[in-house]
Amino acid sequence: MLITFEGIDGAGKSTQIKKLASHLRHKGREVLTLREPGGTEVAEKIRQILLESRSDITPVGELLLFSASRAELVAEVVRPALEQGQTVILDRFFDSTTAYQGYGRGLDIEMLRTVISISTGALSPDITFYLDILPEESLIRKFSEKSLPLAFESEELDRMERSGLEFYRKVREGYRKLIEAEPERFVRINARLKVQEIHQEIVRSLRERFDEGS
Repeated sequence: MLITFEGIDGAGKSTQIKKLASHLRHKGREVLTLREPGGTEVAEKIRQILLESRSDITPVGELLLFSASRAELVAEVVRPALEQGQTVILDRFFDSTTAYQGYGRGLDIEMLRTVISISTGALSPDITFYLDILPEESLIRKFSEKSLPLAFESEELDRMERSGLEFYRKVREGYRKLIEAEPERFVRINARLKVQEIHQEIVRSLRERFDEGS
C-alpha cells in the first residue's frame, strides 16, 4: 500500500507520519517512510539544490528537478518496497508538484500531468491525507514571535518557503481543486485539530477504506 501525506509546511505531516508508521508497525506491518524530494543519494543532492540554493530557479527548472528526484525514488526505492509487500508512507508525492508548480507557479496543468506520469511510471497513491492549514497559520507555527513579512524573509526558511504568502494561498487553492477532482483518494483533515485527534482520524479512514490500521 502506498500512503501519501500532503499539505503546506507547518501542517504537521512529519508528526502524523511518525505516529502512523509506529501504529502500523505495532499491528505487524512492515513500513517504509520516505520524503520528497529525497530518499536516494541522487535525490538528496537534488533536494539540496531545490531547497537550500540561494539562486533563482525557473518554474520549469524547478519542475524538472523535482521530477528527476521523484523518478529516482520511485524506481530505486518505492516500487521495490511495494513489490515486497511493504507499506510505503511518503511525505509528499506528485500532488505537491501539481499544487506548487502548477497552481503556485502557474505552469500548464496538462503538461504537468505528462511529466508526472513519466516520473512516476503512472504510480498513484492508494490514499492521500491532506492536512489543511492556512498559510498564515503555518508561518505563525514556525515563527511565533515574528511578523509574517519578516518571517518570509528569514534565513531559516528554505527556498520554497520564501515564495511568500500569495504563493502559498495559490498552493492551498490548488490542493482544494485536487481534492474536488479525486474525493475517493483524498482525506482532508483540519490541521488545527489536536495531534492525537488527527491521528485517530487517519487510522479511522484507513480502517474504513481498506480495513487497515485497526
